[in-house]
Amino acid sequence: MGLLNIIRRMSLREKLSVREIARRTGLSRNTIAKYLNAGTIEPKFTVPERPSKLDPFAEKLAGWLRTEAAKSRKQRRSAKRLHADLVALGYTGSYNRVAAFAREWRADRQREQQTTGRGTFVPLTFRPGEAFQFDWSEDHAILGGERAKLQVAHIKLSHSRAFLVRAYLLQTHEMLFDAHWHGFRVFGGVPGRGIYDNMRTAVDRVGRGKERQVNMRFLAMANHYVFEPEFCNPASGWEKGQVEKNVQDARPRLWQPMPSFPDLAALNGWLEQRCLELWREIPHGSLPGSIADVWAEEQAALMPLPPAFDGFVEQSKRVSPTCLISFERNRYSVPASFANRPVSLRVYPDRLVVAAEGQVLCEHARVIQRSHQLPPRTIYDWRHYLAVLQRKPGALRNGAPFTELPPAFRQLQELMLRRPGGDREMVDILALVLQHDEQAVLCAVELALEAGVPTKTHVLNLLHRLVDERPPVTPEIDPPKALALIEEPRANVQRYDGLRSRIAGGRHAS
Repeated sequence: MGLLNIIRRMSLREKLSVREIARRTGLSRNTIAKYLNAGTIEPKFTVPERPSKLDPFAEKLAGWLRTEAAKSRKQRRSAKRLHADLVALGYTGSYNRVAAFAREWRADRQREQQTTGRGTFVPLTFRPGEAFQFDWSEDHAILGGERAKLQVAHIKLSHSRAFLVRAYLLQTHEMLFDAHWHGFRVFGGVPGRGIYDNMRTAVDRVGRGKERQVNMRFLAMANHYVFEPEFCNPASGWEKGQVEKNVQDARPRLWQPMPSFPDLAALNGWLEQRCLELWREIPHGSLPGSIADVWAEEQAALMPLPPAFDGFVEQSKRVSPTCLISFERNRYSVPASFANRPVSLRVYPDRLVVAAEGQVLCEHARVIQRSHQLPPRTIYDWRHYLAVLQRKPGALRNGAPFTELPPAFRQLQELMLRRPGGDREMVDILALVLQHDEQAVLCAVELALEAGVPTKTHVLNLLHRLVDERPPVTPEIDPPKALALIEEPRANVQRYDGLRSRIAGGRHAS
């Protein structure tokens, strides 16, 4: 294009002949005459029609693209996957040609939608307390000095646009229930309707139209909080556009730059406080005032908050002979009396509760390991093995659960195992926590170590002194008014002497 501009300038401005222009530029006179007669500086090049290796598969690829467009974004096949599937059918061309075909197909489809009006939408409006919208996203944060991938729950009131963002390590039922409870708690009530996409934790099967087979546990949560769940059409995220935009806006507001916190609880505390601050800073847009102002007016239309839904997921487990159950590649101890027996495991976001025969057996803090490269962990509670230890005291020396004993117990164990019969005495001391307060037993052991008499008899003596010296707890009695004492009795020994004088010389019962 630059050379054409020079040729036209020489001819039109400097009035040079074609011969002179050819001499100066080194081009032939025919070429110069052709460019001058064209009357434009943009040359036109003819592209010959060449057959493509993709032509025999074009119809097949277009059909695949139509099928993928009807799926949700996370379920669609990538262009690389489509290229691999075409190669399996005999395609020998490059990936770039397949990607270019997919881009052109999507551009043509978008132009068709804009032409037919399918790319236009109707603005929505919601009454106070009518609905809320819920969605998940993925973000990252620094937890305990390590970069962690998080599943972030977004819940937003449709009228006031008040929102809450809460982070979890997994996107499971118990996390979903916990996010709803905290959302309703912050909002101060429950709206009448919830709008969702077809997430697996809520919908077991998507039918025709609005027909859905809702997960029973999710439905129990919705019935507890008394709201009606409503699900969008597949691949129709604009039907809950408010929370979709909240996902986009949350990244620059909350996650950039990447926040750093010691643990997940500290992160969620900061996220909740930051969301409340944003309510006061962000204008509502459709109504006067900020989001916080409109939310204050909407609170009266929300249903009062009921007690929290017991949002656990129950699984049946069988306790191993080593008194352990497995969950998410990790193992947790159970009281030895339930070894080789079935138990019920209740999974919460932050803890695991083991129950059987209508009672809670034990509780453990939940350990979540996202990376399969990390070795599985075993979480022991040494108290669960005391019944076995009383029958097998020799297991105290190398038993894995007893490596986590308190320091005072460990020090006493080292001293007592040096003499014969010390393992049996140590087992008897540890078994005291089954009948007495553990802190009292631990205090008695510490006093025995300080006195230099680490024996079972001395520990028992100190423990009984500690228990007996505690002041008895007198229950407070609130008598009814009819039984209230008006005149307190007074000690009068003369009345007793008077009774004796009356019966002096009389006959006494023997």
